[in-house]
Amino acid sequence: MRGSHDVLKKPIFTEKATYLKETGNKLIVEVDRKANKIEIKKAFEEVFKVKVVKVATINVPGKKKKWGRSVGWSSAMKKAVVTLGKGEKLDFIEGV
Repeated sequence: MRGSHDVLKKPIFTEKATYLKETGNKLIVEVDRKANKIEIKKAFEEVFKVKVVKVATINVPGKKKKWGRSVGWSSAMKKAVVTLGKGEKLDFIEGV
């Protein structure tokens, strides 16, 4: 069984993620590819001590990349859009 810190990998800070945080109280986080919505919700609530209302997941496939003559693939990942309860905030993300 995966622990809470194994499910959540890192937050994603993009323009869209910042807009969602400000308008909809949503956070975007990279998660383990094998984690489901229930595991993500439990891990987020356990680690950050906040109430999670909804979790949406997105599988992002790896992309083909070229470096000169060599061809490779970027890593695939899974993202989760976590909607927090009304009035909930995370302190470490507020400054971003």
